[in-house]
Amino acid sequence: QVQLVESGGGLVQPGGSLRLSCAASGSIFRLGTMAWHRQAPGKQRELVAGTTSGGSTNYADSVKGRFTISRDNAKNTVYLQMNSLKPEDTAVYYCNVVVYRSAYSPANYWGQGTQVTVSS
Repeated sequence: QVQLVESGGGLVQPGGSLRLSCAASGSIFRLGTMAWHRQAPGKQRELVAGTTSGGSTNYADSVKGRFTISRDNAKNTVYLQMNSLKPEDTAVYYCNVVVYRSAYSPANYWGQGTQVTVSS
């Protein structure tokens, strides 16, 4: 079994910063792509940022220059540093991780979600 535990969400004023963390634990051979998605009320879940096992990153246009995704493979953890937050960033943020439980057995896992609210 694999568990993903997210932390770091909360209430922040516009222009503020938050750092989300997502730690994977359990039966892990190695981690593949790690990503953050978000879902605002009444909207579809969207990709915010992703990072491959090789270190490549990609971002949604709406967060480029403000958010930074990073990973610590030794800790099986992915982070999302969010700066210059805007009210439209308000959403539930979910981490999504491809976990290899053996060399050729990838599986997709989701975190439980953490609420980020940007409001004055």
